[in-house]
Amino acid sequence: MSARALQERTSGTALVERLTRNFRSALLQDPSEQERRSWQNSLPALAEVLCDAGLDEVQVLIEHQLPLSSLRADVVLAGSHPETGRPSYVVVELKQWSAARLVPGAEDQCLVPRTGNRARPHPVAQVRRYCDYLANFTAVLDGRRDSITGLAYLHNADNRDILDLFALSDASAHLYSATTRGALIQHLQTLLSPLEGSLEADALLESPHAPARELMAAAADEILYGDEFVLMDEQQTAVSLVKRAAALSRTQDQKEVIVVSGGPGSGKSLIALHLMGHLARTGRKVVHATGSRSFTMTLHHVVGKKRQDVDELFRYFLNFGAVDRNELDVLICDEAHRIRDHARGQGSSATYRQRRTQAEELIDAARVPVFLLDEHQVVRPGEMGSVASITAAAQQRGCLVRHVRLDEQFRCGGSRAYEHWVRRLLGIEPGGPVVWKPEPNFELLTADSPQQMEDHLLAQQEAHHTARMTAGFCWKWSYPRSDGTLVDDVVIGNWRRPWNVRGDRPVNGAPASSLWATESAGFGQIGCIYTAQGFEYAWNGLILGGDLVWRNGRWQAVRAECKDGSMDSAGPEEFLRLTLNRYKVLLTRGLVGTALFSVDQETQALLRELIPSRTPEPQRAPREPWPGEGNKPQAHP
Repeated sequence: MSARALQERTSGTALVERLTRNFRSALLQDPSEQERRSWQNSLPALAEVLCDAGLDEVQVLIEHQLPLSSLRADVVLAGSHPETGRPSYVVVELKQWSAARLVPGAEDQCLVPRTGNRARPHPVAQVRRYCDYLANFTAVLDGRRDSITGLAYLHNADNRDILDLFALSDASAHLYSATTRGALIQHLQTLLSPLEGSLEADALLESPHAPARELMAAAADEILYGDEFVLMDEQQTAVSLVKRAAALSRTQDQKEVIVVSGGPGSGKSLIALHLMGHLARTGRKVVHATGSRSFTMTLHHVVGKKRQDVDELFRYFLNFGAVDRNELDVLICDEAHRIRDHARGQGSSATYRQRRTQAEELIDAARVPVFLLDEHQVVRPGEMGSVASITAAAQQRGCLVRHVRLDEQFRCGGSRAYEHWVRRLLGIEPGGPVVWKPEPNFELLTADSPQQMEDHLLAQQEAHHTARMTAGFCWKWSYPRSDGTLVDDVVIGNWRRPWNVRGDRPVNGAPASSLWATESAGFGQIGCIYTAQGFEYAWNGLILGGDLVWRNGRWQAVRAECKDGSMDSAGPEEFLRLTLNRYKVLLTRGLVGTALFSVDQETQALLRELIPSRTPEPQRAPREPWPGEGNKPQAHP
């Protein structure tokens, strides 16, 4: 809508109610009261500024979604430049703050009175990153970074109450308050002409998006050189707090522990890799650790191609029982939900191990321990990594704990709706399963058979999209045959395929287990929870096994169908919780699409009821054997 139309509609509650309906429809939840207050108070303030600037016909895009992300810019103004006549876009970050100050030692983070002692992104740093992100992923802005600029407007604040914020580099040119409202009007007049801006708005809204980069494809360059990804909002907050803690760690008495929590695709591993590179390049002794063999071995593989000392950089949680206290400057514990309840460290004495949990060992090992986790990705008995347990362990050691929650989604096409759909499906959020409403940035399909799913994924793979099939752990996992072929363990009717390789060496063209998700030859083998967790690929195919079935309006876990021996010790409630967690992980690997099939008829009927779209039936030609199959014929139903 135009700035004039926005001003006319902000006099009552109609605009807020309309935005609320749109929010609810898109995200399957209601906006927060804070969000509604922002629409009610901040949009009229901006509309008045635009009209006073004579920019009545500039188009105002409210809550503009950033490409491939659930993040939304408060407002993007679209129009033409007053001198060149070329498209001009202004991203506006609106804040209701009446006062704010910088976090000491972190100039891109600030504290706001009466909102809790929680670091928030500096609004100018925040909007600058929005502009960078839009320029990177929006085709219409490709090579035209000067066509987009950003500013922050704190319409309730006077300059004297936000003086700290002007210490950020270039903040004075992009930060405006009630005191500098006149300067804001003049600044906008230099960026936008009074002409009607609907063509420029349409060009932005309809612009193709650049494809998302898969994390592992850029992991080595991010660690070695940096700047492969733009960190956004709370991602940058987490990074800035770690850098600050590392800088202070040698001069302050109290150790800081940084805990970062977030769901799949929220950027936890991106934060970890960025910190690894930055801290190492600045001379800090930093180590990355996980409890996942596949994740750590993949990092060894991709980074080892460009750097030799990978054994020192990437370790496992169990490797820190014997290290000296504070031996490291920073220890980055990625996938920290996989921390075990009891330490089983290598090299430490049995007596000492009995005195410490694994979380305590990790906290003791570094001046700044960092934990990145998702509590709904605990998938085995004995895994206990949670915000509460790590906080308790840290506080018992007298540490200060800072918790950063990542709320945004950068996988699954940035679809917050799909994230909530999965949570509703599995009962993580109340209300029960809901019907999926198709979205432009993410595709959700059901397949009538595993063969149909595989054909669809193969078509995606041949179109240069990465694609993988995974399944619940409901079939035995065999070692390769003596002749180097893989055993077709996953059998559904006439369709049969092998699991990913059981072992750390490639077999007859099939990649080692830890590289299944990232090597192209992994297509044709079925991945399990242990080889898929922590990874992403463009297209995700998931076979729900008989271990999780839908009966009488709820999920039932069927222990007899599970072939994973690590689950034997789980009680009934824990078995159900872990099984649901496993499927949540497997449901959230895809960047652009997911196809589902269940071996259970009632569960398959539920999926068909919830998901209106089916995988297309491609024209099939006889195919070559997959890596690891040898030359034996494969049945097609």
